[in-house]
Order: sequence, then C-alpha cells, then structure tokens
Amino acid sequence: MSASPPSAVSKGEVPVDAAAKRGGTTRREFMALSTGAIAVAALPFESRSAGPPRPRVRGPGPIEIELAVNGLPRRVEVLAGTSLSEVLRDRLGLTGTKIGCDRGACSACTVLLDGRPVSSCMTLAIDVGHRQVTTIEGLATARGLNPVQQAFVTHDAMQCGFCTPGMVMSCVALLAHNPRPTLDEVKKAVGGNICRCGTYPKVFEAVLAVSGGPPRR
Repeated sequence: MSASPPSAVSKGEVPVDAAAKRGGTTRREFMALSTGAIAVAALPFESRSAGPPRPRVRGPGPIEIELAVNGLPRRVEVLAGTSLSEVLRDRLGLTGTKIGCDRGACSACTVLLDGRPVSSCMTLAIDVGHRQVTTIEGLATARGLNPVQQAFVTHDAMQCGFCTPGMVMSCVALLAHNPRPTLDEVKKAVGGNICRCGTYPKVFEAVLAVSGGPPRR
C-alpha cells in the first residue's frame, strides 16, 4: 500500500483557512496591503494633506530683493537675517543712518517707512517689501536742507551729532502728520531717541520753530 503524499502541515506551512481562524494575515493579504501603502506614498503631498499649502521658503542662501530708497529702486542680495540698517550702510553707502545700540533701544538708526519712523536695526531688509524707505540723505533737495535739518543747525540742536540723523527723522515724521505740535507732543515724538549730549532743549526749540509755535523758554 503506497504512502499518501505529505500534507502542507507536515512541511511546516499553515493552511489559509487556519491562518484566518487564528486572526493572522495571509501572504495574499499582506501583498495587497503593501501595494496600497506604496500607492498612497507615491501620491503628491498636496493630495494626501488636508491642510493649507506651505509658504514658499526663502534662504538660507542670498536672496535678491528690491528696495525703494529715497525715491530710487535699489536691488541687492541679502541673507534672511540682514537688517535694513546693514543694507543701507554697508551695501548702499548711506552712512548717515547711524547704528548705536543695534537693538532698537537708542533710535539712532531711525528711518522712515512710508513716512513712519522705525528702527532700521530691528527691521529685516526682506520684510520691507514695496514700502518707501527714506533716510537722512533723502531729506535735502537741490534747493537746500529740509526745514527740520536747517532748524537743527540754526538752533544748535546737536553736539556730537551721532544721534542727530535719527532725531531729525523722528521730528520730520511728527511734523508730517502734526504740523503744529505742542511741546509735550514733541517730547513724546523723540522720547525713544537717546541724546547722550543732552541737547533735548535745543531739539524742542528747533521743532517748534519749524512748526511756527512759540520757542521754548
């Protein structure tokens, strides 16, 4: 009598129905799941993500930007962390903008962005965008000094002169939106501008003279 062929069990294999009974995954099921996972992974990220698209990343290398400085377009390459004061002084040669503390505490580096005074050492160049940058060099014209600049000279409102550009820019911004400020309003406008020489009384006189107000006694 011939022996029966060895069963699948005798070879150490598990029948499909036995695998199903014990809650395992068959080879066919495993292959199907693997194929599906590969297909999903191959989809574009946007197809698999329900969130908004990620913003375009700029950097870490040099970034080309265009600034409008004193009415002229200026194109420069900067790193993402480059401040506006660095660009003005080191790249564009506009050294009238002074860097005192380099942390926004003294306002020596004050420039105007669309007419508003800002500390250029605390403003990233890549954040300026299409706003108009005005520096101390942009105030004078072919006809002469800006009235605030001339008043600073006339009333001796400067000594070492290091804080003067930032002080002048703050005063120009004040008079642009408030042509007749009071003494208290002038004090408030230059409250963030540190003058280590202590020429504040002369500054107040100069600004009030430009505004047509009474000089400070």
